[in-house]
Amino acid sequence: MTDLSPLLAKADETLPQSLERLFELVRIPSISTDPAFKADCQRAAEWLVKELNDLGFTASVRETPGHPMVVAHHTAASEDAPHALFYGHYDVQPVDPLNLWEDDPFAPAIKEKDGRKVITGRGTSDDKGQLLTFLEACRAYKAVNGSLPVRITILFEGEEESGSPSLKPFLSANEAELKADFALVCDTSMWDRETPAIAAALRGLVGEEITITAADRDLHSGLFGGAAANPVHILTRILADQHDETGNVTLPGFYEGVEETPSNIKASWDSLGRTAESFLGEVGLSIPSGEKGRSVLELTWARPTAEVNGIIGGYTGEGFKTVIAAKASAKVSFRLVGDQDPTKIRDSFRTYVKSRIPADCSVDFHEHGGSPAIQLSYDSPVLTKAKNALSDEWPKAAVVIGMGGSIPIVGDFQKMLGMDSLLVGFGQVDDRIHSPNEKYDLNSFHKGIRSWIRILDALAKN
Repeated sequence: MTDLSPLLAKADETLPQSLERLFELVRIPSISTDPAFKADCQRAAEWLVKELNDLGFTASVRETPGHPMVVAHHTAASEDAPHALFYGHYDVQPVDPLNLWEDDPFAPAIKEKDGRKVITGRGTSDDKGQLLTFLEACRAYKAVNGSLPVRITILFEGEEESGSPSLKPFLSANEAELKADFALVCDTSMWDRETPAIAAALRGLVGEEITITAADRDLHSGLFGGAAANPVHILTRILADQHDETGNVTLPGFYEGVEETPSNIKASWDSLGRTAESFLGEVGLSIPSGEKGRSVLELTWARPTAEVNGIIGGYTGEGFKTVIAAKASAKVSFRLVGDQDPTKIRDSFRTYVKSRIPADCSVDFHEHGGSPAIQLSYDSPVLTKAKNALSDEWPKAAVVIGMGGSIPIVGDFQKMLGMDSLLVGFGQVDDRIHSPNEKYDLNSFHKGIRSWIRILDALAKN
């Protein structure tokens, strides 16, 4: 058995220097969605390349039509060692509204929060702090052993927060260089502060925007009410009728490709102790919605959904205006599981909507992306090794979970490069990612480094 104590001790000893490097990266305002920060995104990519080259990687900035990719390679101590592709992103979300921040979002600091130390600043959790846990683990390996236990390719993206428009073309153009035995992704969360988690299931996503047009202008409701079609009425009936009284989605063919969750998996989820009251209580609710007779974890991890994410029509300003709107619109998303086909779901929704539109009205659709669900093997050797390694580091044994959200890159790795991904992250539910006052627990950063040391060692063994 490998003695990891010198490596772990090195990670402990050099934690102040690791934190300073994180602070340097967080200070760069690499907001990918705002063209005003294009130079800063370039600067963040160049900063990462320098750090990687200093670590002994062969690293370079790769230009794209948008923000650049960072690609790096490092050999392993053994020629027959497995090859891992590690993915992260250096871009961050905008910081507005700025007035809600307690501190400058790009001036990272260590603060006390609820009796524990946290690292504050935009990107500390999503994803700069997460990706640096991996690089700092590599740094400890190089400092102690002079080599890495597995062959590593790095891919850092600068457009994850803006929809990754350059990613698929880049993967396609560089398939041979990026292909590995498996991918490692550090952009997820722990189960709780003492329990690490590996995500094995991700829901897919379909986004649609619809606009219903009735009259050629807004109408006076006293003159036309009761006679003229009201697009808000039409739209809300359509949206409401997407679900029946049991919470099932009514779109024809919607459940094609959806399988029941195995009983042993549901039992393992039940053992986590997440009740409807504890889950919904965090957001001020208590009564589960959606399909009847299913746990909140099954509803959010393993069942498909249809959700209205935004709706507008008519007068919405101050005061009151008696108007029948000319147009009404909504943004609708579908979370997919199993083998649901995003194209078929989109087509079914559009057909359903069109069938409900009066002959003298019209509807327009605008697509907002689509990706299938991802299901990784619960008993893959890579997952098992990582689970055991994480369990050695944290107070409680690691758990294998599903995720209600979507990480399209995982599907791209699977479909385009033929690689499964290991999703390990150390975020917490209260990290406030995408919101003012983002933070990353100091313990997440420190033990995250130690965790990757253990995982890399485990992955190197047959």
